[in-house]
Amino acid sequence: MQEVDPAGSSSKFPLDTLYQAARMYYLEDANQVKIAETLDVSRPTVSRLLAEARRIGLVRIEVVNPARTAADSLGGDLAAALSLQKVYLADGDQSRRLRVGLLPLVAEAVTDMALAPGDVLLASSGRTIYELSQAVLPKLPGVIVAPSVGGQTEPEPWYQTNEIARAMAEHTGAHPAFLWTQALPSPEMHQFLQRDPDFQRIHRLWEAAKGALLGVGAPPTTRSSISRFIPKDDDSLARAVGDICLNFFDIHGDRVDFPGSDRIVATSPEILRAIPHTVGVAVGVEKASSIVGAARAGYFGKLVTDATTARAVLEYLDAA
Repeated sequence: MQEVDPAGSSSKFPLDTLYQAARMYYLEDANQVKIAETLDVSRPTVSRLLAEARRIGLVRIEVVNPARTAADSLGGDLAAALSLQKVYLADGDQSRRLRVGLLPLVAEAVTDMALAPGDVLLASSGRTIYELSQAVLPKLPGVIVAPSVGGQTEPEPWYQTNEIARAMAEHTGAHPAFLWTQALPSPEMHQFLQRDPDFQRIHRLWEAAKGALLGVGAPPTTRSSISRFIPKDDDSLARAVGDICLNFFDIHGDRVDFPGSDRIVATSPEILRAIPHTVGVAVGVEKASSIVGAARAGYFGKLVTDATTARAVLEYLDAA
């Protein structure tokens, strides 16, 4: 009669014999000759007993990838250095593989937010978040995805915040919300927006947001592509090391203003800091100082990045 192990698999060998053979071999370091003598079986039978013990689950073997272990340690070091709750770390350099290389980790970060129907998820502009919005993220039925910054006139798709929100909602089963105004409106339009019901609704969504996916912009003076209304050559931005949702900051995390920044239509630093689950997403060694400044500003509590960027950030901190 065949015996059935606890996992439901049948075996022609008695479970006790399988257990005794596995225990002696894996826990007591007995060789197969010794096991054969103890159990009064042939040596070939011992080999079959050990193979059967593995097959039915009495023995579970784990092979630890040393690179993954090192990555976990690196992520922990970076989280501690930046006072973050967690760092989701991809292997190697993912700067040319934003959608494929970062997607599993961003999906994990979104899942960890535990968003429920009616919750609000904010999405920033930027190439990284745009690339992720085109991929299949975890399903978010009933969740509202809203842009965190107004529209910009540049033709590149990663400046189109409504499209980012729409695509992310489409790929997650969420509901999109749209922000029908420029990121830097005229003074007259800015005054009108403060009374506009549609804009007030978006502002309420910002204040109620439970989660946010936030791209981290590089230092403005180094960018080849930036919104044309940002005066990147102005002395006011000389000390800026990056931005999140067009909120520019220096290496200490202090806000950096520029001409017109008081009219920027975007989620404010105060609102960003109040959101329960904020995830910064950034890769590239050129963003080392940007990540440091944003973390010090408290704009995100968790970070998705890669090992190359993580080492660059730690080296930057060591050299400071």
